[in-house]
Amino acid sequence: MAAAPAEGTAEADRGGGANGSLEFRLLGPVSVSRAGQAVPLPGTKIHTVLAVLLLARGTLVADGRLSAALWGDTPPPTSNSQIYTYVSRLRKVLGQPVQISRKGPGYVLDVRDAEVDLFSFERLDRMGRRALKENRYEEAGRLLGSALGCWSGHALDNVTEHLLQSERPRLEFLRAEALERRIQADLALGRHRSLVPELLSLVARFPMEENLRAHLITALHRSDRQAEAVQVYGEGRRILDEQLGVVPGQQLSRAYLRILRGEGGSSTAQRRPLVVLPVRDGAVTGRTTEAARLRSLLLRRSAGPTARLRAALVTGMPGSGKTALAAEVAYSCARAFPDGVVHADLQDAEGAARPPADVLAELLSALGESGQGPGRDLNDLVRRYRARTASSRLLVVLDDASSDAQLTALLPAGTDTALLVTSRRRLVTVPATSTVSLEPLADEDAVALLAETVGAERIRAELPAARDLVRYCAGLPLAVRIAGTRLAARPHWPVARLAAQLADPRTRLAALSYGDLELARSLNRALSRLSPATAAVLPWLAAVGGGPFTARLAGEVIGLAEPEDALEELVDACLLTSEPGGPALGEDRYRFHPLVLLHAAALPRKELPR
Repeated sequence: MAAAPAEGTAEADRGGGANGSLEFRLLGPVSVSRAGQAVPLPGTKIHTVLAVLLLARGTLVADGRLSAALWGDTPPPTSNSQIYTYVSRLRKVLGQPVQISRKGPGYVLDVRDAEVDLFSFERLDRMGRRALKENRYEEAGRLLGSALGCWSGHALDNVTEHLLQSERPRLEFLRAEALERRIQADLALGRHRSLVPELLSLVARFPMEENLRAHLITALHRSDRQAEAVQVYGEGRRILDEQLGVVPGQQLSRAYLRILRGEGGSSTAQRRPLVVLPVRDGAVTGRTTEAARLRSLLLRRSAGPTARLRAALVTGMPGSGKTALAAEVAYSCARAFPDGVVHADLQDAEGAARPPADVLAELLSALGESGQGPGRDLNDLVRRYRARTASSRLLVVLDDASSDAQLTALLPAGTDTALLVTSRRRLVTVPATSTVSLEPLADEDAVALLAETVGAERIRAELPAARDLVRYCAGLPLAVRIAGTRLAARPHWPVARLAAQLADPRTRLAALSYGDLELARSLNRALSRLSPATAAVLPWLAAVGGGPFTARLAGEVIGLAEPEDALEELVDACLLTSEPGGPALGEDRYRFHPLVLLHAAALPRKELPR
């Protein structure tokens, strides 16, 4: 076994073995090196045998254990002779001073004073854990950082699936615990700002790890980034509900409550008004005019008996960037609302309208009041919410409203509070003069948006291909962002490669998907809000083509005598656009967005309502 240096010495931080001649690695691809030079090990089976022997830590490994690691439940008839061959090859490759001895029904590996990364990791982790428990945070962070430095990838990266399934989860769990302890030490040392980028990456990789998410919330809160911290909590709550059907645990909930109570943040953060908004997702490109119009609507003030609530509505088809624009405008207006900016999503994870009582409870909590207990009755919540907002200078942002009925209970009181709403529908609650509709981006704006994600130099190098790509996205910001994210994740891809995938209408929608971003899912959520009759008409209507077309032509093509109601509902849902037909036609004309048309054409056709 590797001789451990005395704990607490400098050598314990990460040194090699006594003579540094042999090093074994399990915390990454299984490998051996001698004096810094790799020792060749041929084949997965050899790596597996070595890993099993090392993991046994000098104890006997029975032939049956080796057989299970190599072949699972179906060993070949010659398994024992094959194991003997693998061990013999290992002896030859490793040489002195390593010894592999045959003892009874198995083998024992003695690595003498060679370095084994797993053993070094465990020793450093144990010392770091003790230092953390004793509040020696500087030392704990150094030791735990050295422990994590023993890793060079995913544990046991080149062994059989049988061994991988039995051993990797345990090792990766140990790594996660050490990482969490090192983050605790760094937070205790006030290193929250430098931790934020690392924690953002970790939470993206492990979205259901509540403790990591709680640490990220704490780091953001201490860095005066309360809005992002609240957003991280909301995302975690949604993911836990969707994936596991559970609510956040104690550590995650406590981190969130500390934000709402103003506890644990920097003194600067506690002096600022609460700003609870979705995290900015890049610049809002191509929406300068719309953003200026919204700011004007929210910041204008009126007085006297005719004064009314300042409100603005952002509408547009799915994926047009309503939420991003609303968040950007709200951030830019925050200083004008000293009592804070609060945000609520009016749809749940499945795209269904949230009950107003749930939304009001969330808003009251964000404003520092309890939304729970005996006051959960809707009428009482409305009364408390309006009393809270009657004399406040707040900006309330309500995202993805489905109807006026849903919005009625959520209207704040008082003329010093402003309301910003996003919806795919035009709402009577907000006057038409205060409504901003988002149209598809112009090609040049779409290229600029693509460059923000991919990089300007890469786009300039393939500008014709980039222009083709954004044309296939038809000016829809979500489609452009998905395409850009795919290219950013594949820096070796030419832009022309993705453009070629999007050029084929049969593969275009499938190509506009990456991770949690999926255009088809966004469109399906919009379709789920249609009446059954209109939802049944939509796939048939795709046969009419992109347009322009009249209701009469649509009815003739799909065999429906009165399609007007379905067409108007699709317009209201921003899945069709309409325009006056002019004196020549005398009827309104309708158009499909190209991507909505592709999606509609791919839907199954059901019997039309008659």
